[in-house]
Amino acid sequence: MDYIKKNLPASQQLTYFNTPGIGLISNDVHEFRKNLLTELHQTGSQMMENNRMIFPEVREKIGEVFNADPGYIALLPAFSFGFNAILEGLRPGLKVLLVKEDYPSINLAVESRDFKVSYIGINSNLEEDIYRTFEKDQPEVFIFSQVQWISGMKIDFEFIKKLKKDFPDTLFIGDGTQHLGTEKFDFKNSGLDVLGASGYKWLGAGLGNGFFMFKPGIEEFIKPKNLGYASELGKYKEQGDTLIGKFEGNHLSPGNIGSLKVALSFLDKIGMDKIENRIKNLKQQAKIAFTELGLLEETVVKRTDHSSIFNLKGDQELFDKLQNNNVICSQRGDGIRVGIHYYNEKEDLEKLVKIIKE
Repeated sequence: MDYIKKNLPASQQLTYFNTPGIGLISNDVHEFRKNLLTELHQTGSQMMENNRMIFPEVREKIGEVFNADPGYIALLPAFSFGFNAILEGLRPGLKVLLVKEDYPSINLAVESRDFKVSYIGINSNLEEDIYRTFEKDQPEVFIFSQVQWISGMKIDFEFIKKLKKDFPDTLFIGDGTQHLGTEKFDFKNSGLDVLGASGYKWLGAGLGNGFFMFKPGIEEFIKPKNLGYASELGKYKEQGDTLIGKFEGNHLSPGNIGSLKVALSFLDKIGMDKIENRIKNLKQQAKIAFTELGLLEETVVKRTDHSSIFNLKGDQELFDKLQNNNVICSQRGDGIRVGIHYYNEKEDLEKLVKIIKE
């Protein structure tokens, strides 16, 4: 824990539970960005020439960590850029299933286009309801966040694998922004055809970066229309007019995108097994404490596996009290959202609970 605290100064100064809003960045990420900006300041275009290999290296690092093909990883300024490009590449009129309370950047983007949209509501029997919906009226596309941004509801990944197996003709598109970085994840062996994420939350890569991972062959179903000068530049885009090239028509920032590799390498140093276990243990303690205090909705209490995001019953007065005590969190939905990451400790949870009880 000393290594983590030493490399994450904000975790020493704050009781930080706002990773679902924006994650803390390490000294490594800070130094990397600062050095590239200095290089740009002092050398101009030479900075870009000197760092041309950053982009394939980032793809390869993402592929290594999440078991994905680097040639099918698109690099982006944020999740929403890629997601809208995907939607533009889908045939109009498709039947699309969404989670009713899902992140606005997902639902609003789908609803603004010519799709036949239906919804599944969040409850303690979410997976059963999804399966019944598939049996009754199989959607052609199912789009969802792996972890819901307000409630922290986590859709069972083994269930998604079974659902894809039983309904192979449905296109499964996931948002991993509130999930990736909290536990090990194997994209190739998941039930997903497409998974995207922004890097500034649980990955700790700072603002201005994201990515999408695709299963090979997906270009038969998704045909983005975007193209630009950079679409044919660089390793993995030699053939021109490739799938990832259609997501990368613009020049990318080496500092922003490169931060993904630095952040993932930092997580590697700690160890994803250790990160997963730390989060799992602390979130279990948190759920017990929050349940005893009556702070959780019944739908969350009944779930056997929940994420490390909790939406606590609390008003403006409680939120202000937390802020005044240097506990950083967010107001979302009707409550106060807290998120537990690997840099949180038992003492952080004890402080949070003590303030709530006072």
